[in-house]
Amino acid sequence: MRALISVSDKSGVLEFARELESLGYEIISTGGTYKVLKEAGVSVVEVTEITKFPECFEGRVKTLNPYIHGGILHRRDKQDHINQAKELNIEGIDLVCVNLYPFKQTIEKTDDFEEIIENIDIGGPAMVRSAAKNFNDVIIVTDVKDYDTVLENLKNDTNSLEFRRNLMIKAYEHTASYDSMIANYMNKRFNGGFGDKQFIVGNKVFDTRYGENPHQKGALYEFDKQFSKKFITLKGEASFNNMGDISGAAKIAGSFGEENAVCIVKHGNPCGFAIKDTLLESYTEALKCDPISAYGGVVAVNGVIDLELAKKMNEIFLEVVFAADFSDEAVEELSRKKRIKLFKKGTKKLELENTPFNFKIVDGGFVYQTSDKVKDDELEKAECKSSKEASDSEKKDLEIALKVAALTKSNCVVYVKNSAMVAVGMGMTSRVDAAKAAIRKAEDLGLDLKGCVLASEAFFPFRDSIDAAAEVGVSAIVEPGGSIRDDEVIEAANEHGMSLYFTGKRHFLH
Repeated sequence: MRALISVSDKSGVLEFARELESLGYEIISTGGTYKVLKEAGVSVVEVTEITKFPECFEGRVKTLNPYIHGGILHRRDKQDHINQAKELNIEGIDLVCVNLYPFKQTIEKTDDFEEIIENIDIGGPAMVRSAAKNFNDVIIVTDVKDYDTVLENLKNDTNSLEFRRNLMIKAYEHTASYDSMIANYMNKRFNGGFGDKQFIVGNKVFDTRYGENPHQKGALYEFDKQFSKKFITLKGEASFNNMGDISGAAKIAGSFGEENAVCIVKHGNPCGFAIKDTLLESYTEALKCDPISAYGGVVAVNGVIDLELAKKMNEIFLEVVFAADFSDEAVEELSRKKRIKLFKKGTKKLELENTPFNFKIVDGGFVYQTSDKVKDDELEKAECKSSKEASDSEKKDLEIALKVAALTKSNCVVYVKNSAMVAVGMGMTSRVDAAKAAIRKAEDLGLDLKGCVLASEAFFPFRDSIDAAAEVGVSAIVEPGGSIRDDEVIEAANEHGMSLYFTGKRHFLH
């Protein structure tokens, strides 16, 4: 039996090789891996002794040789393959352990294109694919975490076809994701990120119980360890819908840096938000916006939840609480609710990943785009279109309203007062309906909107929304501008003594 080991990630490889050697495998290796094994006392054969051909072109060609690929690919269940292998003096290779040149680490540390090109693996993927194709006879190992499992199956004589098939699938996933990363990088570098092909690759973190509904399957995938390293389960099991709501709430709460922001989300949209001196005050004020919708909702907290806040949260039923962290006492208190789910980031504040792209499934394909974000200086650079300028406190409220509106389903309007959202209308087919729906709900809850500010993620097509805002006492408005009736909107703001700012940037979220 022979095993070929050639790895860039050498963690655990020495122990793996020693165990294989003790099981009777002859070890073949290349370059740096050969050196590590040889110096540690492993009896190892350099690949050039097998190929009878030196490594060449600065190591670009090492294993691309019939003695290697023939040893991997010839079928042991076909006599003509066995006979031909003997005629050609090709010996079988029964296990291939390969992980690839660190392309991702290379593009993260340098922009030197020559160095990047040299870190594109050729021989490695070829060996992986060969071994995976012949999984009926060959074990292919591409993941360091599988070393112990492979050894266990070899020692216990459970090296079954099913076991090798699972490793085969993993191997093709490995090479597919590797090539996808290279293609995406090249398109980003030379085609603005929008090439003829777009590859979206994720690693499974966990299965959800089901999808949006019980008859659908669901799972969470991550792009780059965003969840496996920074999503810690304290209680419960995150559902498919939970993950969408957690993401929406965290994006809003985490958009304000070190501020004590708390966001409550229901069905993908915010129904409460506030920034106050303490997280307890923030949650209390956020809850006032729409306590009815908050029941059974998802809360994201930009900070550490303590016992006092946990007790306040336990006054109603919350399905999910996601925070930067929790005190032990807070976890114990919140866990008194049987159905609550608790997750944390494991940090002091919610650190957003800010994925640079997003996409949406359409029937038969998907649309893909760069991500939208309200820049921190967007309001600062906004143009005041009214005779009256906003006060400093109004500007702070306008910034909050603008950021929340950009992460709320269109058409939407967001009303903020004293750093707390007091009304929101979202997902409406007309902007004036969104404004009226928000006002009506605030009135039903007895909330005073006088002196609040208003943000719209897109322009107001008519002055009617401005007039409606004036009736409830809105003092300042921020919107992109760009309507053919902007002059009418500006005139309405001046008539009502409002401040009006145009950002010049729309933030649709459909």
